[in-house]
Amino acid sequence: MKISDIHGTVELKNSVPMSYFGLGVFQVHDGEEVRQAVTYALSSGYKHIDTASLYGNERGVGQAVRESGVPRKEIFVTSKVWNSDQGYVNTLRAFDVSMKLLGLEYLDLYLVHWLVKDKYIETWKALEQLYAEGRVRAIGVSNFLRHHLEDLMAHCKIVPMVNQMEFHPRLVQQKLIDFCHSHMIQYEAWSPLMQGKIFNIKELHPFAGKYKKDIAQIVLRWNLQKGIVTIPKSIRQERIISNAQIFDFKITPKDMQAIDRLDKNERIGADPDDFNF
Repeated sequence: MKISDIHGTVELKNSVPMSYFGLGVFQVHDGEEVRQAVTYALSSGYKHIDTASLYGNERGVGQAVRESGVPRKEIFVTSKVWNSDQGYVNTLRAFDVSMKLLGLEYLDLYLVHWLVKDKYIETWKALEQLYAEGRVRAIGVSNFLRHHLEDLMAHCKIVPMVNQMEFHPRLVQQKLIDFCHSHMIQYEAWSPLMQGKIFNIKELHPFAGKYKKDIAQIVLRWNLQKGIVTIPKSIRQERIISNAQIFDFKITPKDMQAIDRLDKNERIGADPDDFNF
C-alpha cells in the first residue's frame, strides 16, 4: 500500500480504488448523531464511510453522504448483510432495503457481516449476483478466518475482494493477513482502537512520546503501514480530525515490529469460530 494522504486509496483485485482510511459508525445512533459524525468526517477529507444493516443507521449515513456536497463518486460507502438476512433470496431482499434506506444508486462495497453456517455460500452467491448486475462495485466478507475463506473460495466464482476483521495490536493474526494478501484479498480493520481500550496499553506510550503523536494516531498509522484499511469510529469532531492526522510521520521498521509483538490473540469481539448471534 502506498500511503500518501487522507485521500489515498488501495486498488482492489478488480481494480476498484478503495479509500484506505475512513469512518466506522458502529453503535452510532441514527438521525442527527450519525448524520453529524459523517458530515464531520467528509468535511475533514474522509472519503470512506462504513456502515451495516445491523447498525440501524443507514438512513442517516445516506442523508449525510447526499447532503455533503462531495461528489458521490468520490465517497466509498460500505454496508453489510446481517446474519438473520442471510441466504440467497433474503440477501437480495436485504440489499434492496439497505439501498432504500441509504438513498443511493449503488454501493461501493457490500460485505457478508459474519459467517452463518449452512447459509454463507448462498449468501455469497447473492453478492456475486449483485456485483454482476453492477449494483455494487466490490464484494467481500467480514470475520472470515482462513478455513472459512478456503471453503468459500472452493464454492464461488469470485474471490472476496475484502476481508474486514477485528485488528489491533492485541490481535494481529499475521498468518491470516498473509493468506489474504497472497490471494489479493484486501485486509481491513474493524475496532482498530479496541473501542478505546488501546489507550490502556502501556507499551504504546513511549511511541506516542517518540513520534509526538497520541496513541490512536500511532496505532492507525501502524495499520496503514501494514497495508491494512482502517475505519476508526468516533462521533466527536475533534477526534475525527485528530484520527486523520497520521500522514505527516512514519513509524520505523523496528518500531513496527515492536508493535506487532504486542499481539496476545486477545479479542474484544466474538470469535468467528464461536459466536451465537
